[in-house]
Amino acid sequence: MNNHLRASGILLPVSSLPSPCGIGTFGDAAYRWVDFLAEAGQKYWQVLPMGPTSWGDSPYQSFSAFAGNPYFIDLDRLCDRGLLEKSEYVPLRWGRKPDKVDYHALYLLREPVLRLAFSRFTERDALVAFRMQNIAWIEDYALYMAVKAKMDGRPWTDWDEDIRLRRPASVEHWRDLLREDIEYHIFTQYLFYSQWADLKAYANLAGVQIIGDIPIYVAMDSADTWAGGHMFLLDEEMRPIEVAGCPPDAFAADGQLWGNPLYRWDVLKADGYRWWLERLRACFSLYDLVRIDHFRGFESYYCIPAGSTTAAGGEWRKGPGMDFLGAVNREFGGGRIIAEDLGYLTDEVKNLLSESGYPGMKVLQFAFDSREESNYLPHNYTSHCVVYTGTHDNDTVLGWFDHAKPDDVELAMEYLGLASEEYGNWAFIRCAMASVADLCVIPMQDYLDLGSEGRFNVPSTVGGENWRWRLEPDAATDELAEEIARFVHIYER
Repeated sequence: MNNHLRASGILLPVSSLPSPCGIGTFGDAAYRWVDFLAEAGQKYWQVLPMGPTSWGDSPYQSFSAFAGNPYFIDLDRLCDRGLLEKSEYVPLRWGRKPDKVDYHALYLLREPVLRLAFSRFTERDALVAFRMQNIAWIEDYALYMAVKAKMDGRPWTDWDEDIRLRRPASVEHWRDLLREDIEYHIFTQYLFYSQWADLKAYANLAGVQIIGDIPIYVAMDSADTWAGGHMFLLDEEMRPIEVAGCPPDAFAADGQLWGNPLYRWDVLKADGYRWWLERLRACFSLYDLVRIDHFRGFESYYCIPAGSTTAAGGEWRKGPGMDFLGAVNREFGGGRIIAEDLGYLTDEVKNLLSESGYPGMKVLQFAFDSREESNYLPHNYTSHCVVYTGTHDNDTVLGWFDHAKPDDVELAMEYLGLASEEYGNWAFIRCAMASVADLCVIPMQDYLDLGSEGRFNVPSTVGGENWRWRLEPDAATDELAEEIARFVHIYER
């Protein structure tokens, strides 16, 4: 992010793009979305993590920190390459509602179609070259996915002991046995990376940069944990010793038990944080900027004994701090990272953010807590930050007006000079756009006047409507682009 160059962007996950095949893809609708962003004067498109999702469908719990989600591969583009016929995928029932992702249908239907395309793929030299370019992670990922399928989808912690513990003879046995399946999974990554590269190049040419998003932790059931067990707090049997979460607070009496494996930061430090630098290098090949979720974990992180039923019995432990972030800045420069610094921040976290040089986040919905003073109110901002009306974890602004405490709503209306809640979303947007923040990012749902029906995720819940919301095909109109562009002009973004 260029310091003090005012700009704005829109938050819309790839999964939320329109498409006829059940989920957003890197197809025509994505290119039309980029056209809409450019027409609306937007300089940034923020997405959520794009890794392959596991049980629960959360993009923050992925099978890999490096791999891409095969669901995003556009089938029409495979048809254009002669790898599919439209009759082989168009008639399939990809979901019941065009405005919702049906992950169950995708789970059943996607792989057979992609396997068919793989059976017709002849450009093996391109696949070999891609495999070599990504040798640091792709062999372990492809083997993990192939073995997982043979184990009926069970997490690797429940696999047979020899392969669970990656004993060399067992690894070689499975590599030989599943050679074709391994190549299939490499093929899907080749398609994902090549189709995304084309879309990103189109966006960049249109003056739109991509903001990616990565969780600080990886999933327990992931290729990263299985292949890199020495980097995590696991015992000799590859079972977790302690796991990640958040302590009890006013919002969650038992805290939050995430269950992710924790890093052995001393081990990572010993080789110069090589794995993390490789991870970020992969991210910067996909995105122009990267938002790192749960930034405060680099200063101190919360450890919960494995097997706990709540997060209440955990303790704080010091993170790697500037020793790690300094290595990141030396490798990549500090201008391409956004820190998710939300929540209760200690002076130590604030000092680390300042020393890192990264912009933090300001969320307007958090500004109007009538019980206490808030540094999320715009008159407290410095320019070196990113302002949002809300994030993927928040209700929409209109939903917030419906469900927030009456005192909070009253404070917001007084602060914003509102006589009615009816256009409260536009008052929030105007306030964010007018602020001194260098970058303003608005979730698309707020531009569409959506209430809680447009909410993308409710934290600490699984299933339901989480991660399913999609943009209607005709929602991003020329009139809306013109209205957004007017805000860009007025507030010099």
